[in-house]
Amino acid sequence: MIERTPIFNAVTYAIMLGGLLVVLLPVWMAFTAATQTVEAVNRIPFSFALGDELLTNLGAAWQRGDFGTKLANSFILATGVTLGKVMIAALSAFSIVYFNYRLRTIFFWVIFVTLMLPLEVRIVPTYAIAANALAPLQAILDVTGISALIAVLSGFQVSLQWNLLNSYVGLILPLVATATGTFLYRQFFMTVPDELAEAAKMDGAGAFRFFVEILMPLSRTNMLALATIMFVYAWNQYLWPLLVTTDRGTYGTAIIALKQMVPNPYGGLPDWNVAMAAALIVMLPPVVVVALMQRWFVRGLIATEK
Repeated sequence: MIERTPIFNAVTYAIMLGGLLVVLLPVWMAFTAATQTVEAVNRIPFSFALGDELLTNLGAAWQRGDFGTKLANSFILATGVTLGKVMIAALSAFSIVYFNYRLRTIFFWVIFVTLMLPLEVRIVPTYAIAANALAPLQAILDVTGISALIAVLSGFQVSLQWNLLNSYVGLILPLVATATGTFLYRQFFMTVPDELAEAAKMDGAGAFRFFVEILMPLSRTNMLALATIMFVYAWNQYLWPLLVTTDRGTYGTAIIALKQMVPNPYGGLPDWNVAMAAALIVMLPPVVVVALMQRWFVRGLIATEK
């Protein structure tokens, strides 16, 4: 039985409307500022009326921020991180759910605990590894004495170096691990009937074939939901691209370029109209992705909770 509660419904709609205004008001402010002249955007109080300088401001922001290159770099970063997170999360969850080894529960909780360790906490060791990705292997060779033995036998000094700074690999690789994706896949895989895996095994399908031909098609909605979340997450990354790239002209991302568009308050009237136009440019790709993937995103989250 569904009770009619007009007062409760009114309060609920009022809260939803308030939340909608909180979300949309800054976006509308940025849009209106991007349509105004520099004199109008600095006028107090701020006017929410639309101007006629949108295309001019967008052109100035595009040229000043070099957004052709920056958006391409951000797209490469977001796509690479998304694909890496989706595949690694699926493989790790497949291992935890379908392979019976002694420490699989411990491994899952170790992965899950990393949710409490954001990138900002581990930024220093991550940067050190990115500066030389083979440093851990070099340390193992040094501690075990293998490098010294090689030096004695061959006269060759082992010095392993792999610098990931100022490269797309350095931008993408440290961000591809995801505890959230592993958890989502694990919860879905646990809802798949065991009889399906047994039937596939009786038909001669190995573990990899079962994973690719059966589990992956079944988890398509979960995969697309996770991909939507991770694309937006990677697109909005600021700290890691800022640290790992010094050649901003070649490897800089759109978020870094947007930060550089903030006007200097000591150089005359700050051109916030151009900065807000740049914000619209940077905001557009993730908005389009979320809009196109909204149906799959909702279905994937609902399927995960069953």
